[in-house]
Amino acid sequence: MIGQDGGVPIPPLRRAPVQRRSAERLGRILDACAELLDETGYEDLSTRAVAERAGVPIGSVYRFFSNKRAMAEALAHRNLDEYAARVTERLAAPAASGADGGGWREAMDVVVDEYLAMKRGAPGFALVEFGMPVPVTATPDQPNHLVADRLRELLGERLGLEESGEAGERVRVAFLLAVEAADALLRLAFRVHPEGDPVIVAETKELLRAYLAGVLD
Repeated sequence: MIGQDGGVPIPPLRRAPVQRRSAERLGRILDACAELLDETGYEDLSTRAVAERAGVPIGSVYRFFSNKRAMAEALAHRNLDEYAARVTERLAAPAASGADGGGWREAMDVVVDEYLAMKRGAPGFALVEFGMPVPVTATPDQPNHLVADRLRELLGERLGLEESGEAGERVRVAFLLAVEAADALLRLAFRVHPEGDPVIVAETKELLRAYLAGVLD
């Protein structure tokens, strides 16, 4: 199943929704999953509770998902789709094309700010974000790789990024390292303060600018 903007695919569902009614039901299930993650955490999450919250038969949940892990994975991928859409919308706004034509520094600020907005307000995001809330075996598709690749795709044309050869590989690695660093530092910001410590957030942006300048300038 492809994300709403044609990007990262959601893990295969047991049955992909075909009709609008079925797609809406899937959306309600994921909404309920997000709400319950905030209320109970992952360990106490159950497919039955999700079905009750969504107002659907338990069979409807199992029609799409084999277990709660598959449901949480789908929510994580939906979060990434929403995040990509929010970044795209912000960058397309008139305010995003300042005197420098909306350079990469401004784009990176948008990337961080939209993550913070979801962290503070999107249901279930504080626990799931873009990947599973429990340890998994590392793979090339682990969350930060997916985020880095999606951002590079979103910003590639806007920033004139190299896509092939040695220069393209350097950009790919730079985006991955930037995402990994930002992930660790912003997690620290939310450990220090429930809304994200503003000093750590500001320093994170400075660190990203300093590092990426060597690649994107």
